[in-house]
Amino acid sequence: MAAAADTKLRTLEDMRFNNTFVHELPGDKETSNTLRQVEDALYSLVQPTPTGSEPTTVAYSRDVAGLLDLDPAECERPEFAMVMSGAAPLPGSQSYAQCYGGHQFGSWAGQLGDGRAITLGEVVNSQGQRWELQLKGAGKTPYSRRADGRAVMRSSIREYVASEAMEALGVPTTRALCCIATGDGVYRDMFYNGNVKIEPGAVVCRVAPSFVRFGTFQLPVSRGGMQVGLVKLVADYVIRHHYPHLMEVPEGSARYAAWLREVVERTGRLAGLWQGLGFVHGVLNTDNMSILGLTIDYGPYGFMDSFDPGFTPNMTDFQGRRYCYSNQPQAVQWNCVQLANALFSANLVGKEEAEAALARYAEELYSTYNGKMAAKLGLQSHDQALTTELLTLMAGSEADWTNTFRALAHIPSADSSSSSSSSAANNNGSSSSLAAADQEQDEPNLPPLASPEAAVAAAVAAGLPQRLIDALSAEQLQQQPQLIEGWAAWLRVWKGRLAEEGLPEGQRMAMQAAASPKFVPRQHLLQYAIEAAEAGDYSELDRLMQVLERPYDEQPEADAKYSSKPPPEMVRPGVCVLSCSS
Repeated sequence: MAAAADTKLRTLEDMRFNNTFVHELPGDKETSNTLRQVEDALYSLVQPTPTGSEPTTVAYSRDVAGLLDLDPAECERPEFAMVMSGAAPLPGSQSYAQCYGGHQFGSWAGQLGDGRAITLGEVVNSQGQRWELQLKGAGKTPYSRRADGRAVMRSSIREYVASEAMEALGVPTTRALCCIATGDGVYRDMFYNGNVKIEPGAVVCRVAPSFVRFGTFQLPVSRGGMQVGLVKLVADYVIRHHYPHLMEVPEGSARYAAWLREVVERTGRLAGLWQGLGFVHGVLNTDNMSILGLTIDYGPYGFMDSFDPGFTPNMTDFQGRRYCYSNQPQAVQWNCVQLANALFSANLVGKEEAEAALARYAEELYSTYNGKMAAKLGLQSHDQALTTELLTLMAGSEADWTNTFRALAHIPSADSSSSSSSSAANNNGSSSSLAAADQEQDEPNLPPLASPEAAVAAAVAAGLPQRLIDALSAEQLQQQPQLIEGWAAWLRVWKGRLAEEGLPEGQRMAMQAAASPKFVPRQHLLQYAIEAAEAGDYSELDRLMQVLERPYDEQPEADAKYSSKPPPEMVRPGVCVLSCSS
């Protein structure tokens, strides 16, 4: 095989592996790939299981190939699909599945592990960066429980898209090198209702510096005895390779406390970013929490369309809504406590050290979220009262989360429909101004208008900008006309705050646009790509990925569907809400 044209880039055969996880940590002594409880080990060596069918490349990321020093031309080779589906070995790899446990929906589930994820090994690029390659859906492992170790096209595309879209949105995340169609069929019961169907199989190659999870530290502690020692081994490993700056901290509890503090801080910032984007993970079990503070394990996730604090994209979570939008930060914090408990139980940190580290979660969460919300409103400092009133209006109006904030970024701070300057001159703070605005709205609810079209006309007459009106539910404005005056009053107060701060208009709008994406991977857009891919057409996925590469740019050339609310026929189970079946 000829070498890649660019000497800095590598072929598949020449990728540099340095598999520290399996070389430095204890592994499973049993070599058979059979279902079992694996003890005294952090991984099991296991090979992917070929399907026997011919795989094809659905999509690949040139950016991720670059992280690996892999020539993107290699992703066009037939051998690439073979390797990345698990049908052929990759030279230098040493494949394994990790052993870990976790709390699922708040209850301890015992051993879980990589039930269908097989790590090929760790690639080290020319900059010394370490990237694990992990195939999701490449066959059974000792941790597959009752499952088949496979994945379907719909879940693989969803993970591939989200991994790269979140990177473009500026959110820490695992990455995805590619999505491969296996050519095989997989039996799945999407809604757990007995309606089993054969779906196209696929594998996604996930890429991250490490796939160690909170649950990696929990399982040995739960088993007790000599196995508790595994916690220190894997903690030392993670610090040595992924938090090397902490090696300067004296060895012992001080180092582990500093490490726990940084893990908690990263995780708090991550949750703040999720909240600011209207992203709901859907399955925030402790085994789905990255020790590096990355978004990991994209299952039934979702970006909110209409703002609903109780929104969860996971049908399994409907009853308790443990992981819904408004509960998500608390769920993440609870997970951090479980990690701290594991380290405390392993005698790595003391009680006071753990509590001090955990206190950083709320600080980072609110600092990140408040900063994002301030930027979304074009303000240099967060205004709690202004934000709360906005979210109240958005919930009542079933406002589209993404489009509402994007619309605000295009509204002039002063126009003929608003006396912003006088509002600012007479303003003693937005809290008092909002109180006055609330008094205007405290009139009894107005009778419904004749039609949604009449509500839109009323909103236009009240001075609401068209782009903002388009982000709201006309039906809700029809049923609750008082919302129209509520929006008009809020806009007046907001423009007063903008005038107070006095940022130049262009700078203010740019700040908002940089914090308020126009494009996110909405559920219905993913479904369009999935349905086309299942029929063998990958062009819709390509178009979607091109748009999502620049989520904060206006992209006037992009089809309007990529920034539009879902059409009524797409608001259905299996699209807007999903199960964990994948």
